[in-house]
Amino acid sequence: MNSTEIVELRRVIGQMRHAVSNLRTRYGDVAAVQRLANDVERMDIDATELVDLSTPRQREAPQVEREVVVVPDTPYDESLWKDADDEGLGGYRHRT
Repeated sequence: MNSTEIVELRRVIGQMRHAVSNLRTRYGDVAAVQRLANDVERMDIDATELVDLSTPRQREAPQVEREVVVVPDTPYDESLWKDADDEGLGGYRHRT
């Protein structure tokens, strides 16, 4: 977004903020006016993010904390599978 588009967007958001202020004066702080004020605020936040995006900068990879989970190679305790069915394999087979 070039600078003229951003200036125009900011101008329109200012006009909407003024219109919502006039509506608040006329109707009070009813739910519909609160929602409109919230929408104008969100648009202002989004416009600010667009300004930040238009400034070239080096992208950085997000910092991710990785946890290593060790899975043992030892066999599981067979009592964990007592009365369990192997779905798709024909059901649980009892050893005799």
